[in-house]
Amino acid sequence: MMWNHYDIYYGPMGPFISTLGLVLYFLPSFIAFYRRHHNRYAIFMLNLLLGWSGLGWIIALIWSLTMVQKQQS
Repeated sequence: MMWNHYDIYYGPMGPFISTLGLVLYFLPSFIAFYRRHHNRYAIFMLNLLLGWSGLGWIIALIWSLTMVQKQQS
């Protein structure tokens, strides 16, 4: 049997690889929401709209790891 590149996407590992790709793509957003970052929605929008560029993803990741401001009560 000959292997082709479609086996990765449509074979038994396809859903796993697709899910893993989405989780890695939105990792900066997950981190920001988990840490309750004060700019989490802006980080999500940056990740959603510019994450594909690589540079946008790196900026969103670094931003999500910056210090979280305490909410004033």
